[in-house]
Amino acid sequence: MSLKAFHVLFIIISILLTALVGVWGVHQYVVHESGSSLALGGVFFFSGLGLVVYLLWYLPKLKEL
Repeated sequence: MSLKAFHVLFIIISILLTALVGVWGVHQYVVHESGSSLALGGVFFFSGLGLVVYLLWYLPKLKEL
């Protein structure tokens, strides 16, 4: 596996993990009504969104390399 392919795979896995932690944080908020859990979920959802934007920016650059 090339370094480029590994980078794309790592970004995709990171997106999935941030989505999972975001869902878990929102679930914890629903169960325990803790504001910090909701904040955690929000931070991870926005981090995942940032990773999606980065992936969409990186993929065209990958073809140029």
